[in-house]
Amino acid sequence: MDAPKIIFLTFAILLVPFHSYAAIHTELVPYKHGETELEGFLAYDDTLPGKRPGVLVFHEWKGLNDYAKRRATMLAELGYAAFAADMYGKGVRAETHEEAAKLSGLYREDRALMRSRAHAALDFLRSNERTDGGRIAAIGYCFGGTTVLEMARAGFDLKAAVSFHGGLGTPMPAEPGKIKAKILVLHGAADEFVNAEVPAFREEMRNAGADLHFESFDGAVHSFTVPEAGNDPSKGMAYNEDADRRSWQMMEAFLAEVLK
Repeated sequence: MDAPKIIFLTFAILLVPFHSYAAIHTELVPYKHGETELEGFLAYDDTLPGKRPGVLVFHEWKGLNDYAKRRATMLAELGYAAFAADMYGKGVRAETHEEAAKLSGLYREDRALMRSRAHAALDFLRSNERTDGGRIAAIGYCFGGTTVLEMARAGFDLKAAVSFHGGLGTPMPAEPGKIKAKILVLHGAADEFVNAEVPAFREEMRNAGADLHFESFDGAVHSFTVPEAGNDPSKGMAYNEDADRRSWQMMEAFLAEVLK
């Protein structure tokens, strides 16, 4: 190779941002809730030394899928130890909306079970050698958004709870002074599945003395961060590119403030 080419390649390498060398490690990991076998997805940058803040990711109503794993990987790229939890059990996944409604309904009807199952994921991430156990947040999508809000209501030891187009209602409202986590709700203003729950949720958070940040995206319906939801808002669930991008940026800034 001649000298000009060597100089050019050396210069090009120097222009590559440092974070391009990050090596994101991912793996499926077993854990348990009582006698129930679960299988979550762990992601972290193995070039970073020492412990780092942890973020739990809670899946939509069909179960732990590629979407939740992708979000966990994105969080790992930001420098977090990310763990996509399994709320249903190893290999238990829904193929249809009908199956998903039945599966998720078990936990919507039994919020104590939902909270306890979620706590198993928190215990796992906190015990991981790469996680700073004093700096953990939880984010969730749809059913997962409902889950992280239940964790906050229960007073789990979280720094932050972020709900993306999650359900806001609960039969077990937060008690005053119980909530430890700072809460960010990212809501589609045109989400007719959830809109009726907004006033009572806001009142509940005020009564509980929660540190709540509520962001509403005009024109966005349910599942606005999920490309697989399609592009027809008239169906009540649809992807919204602007709301997806902006909500993720808001979450990034929120976690950076609370965890770092």
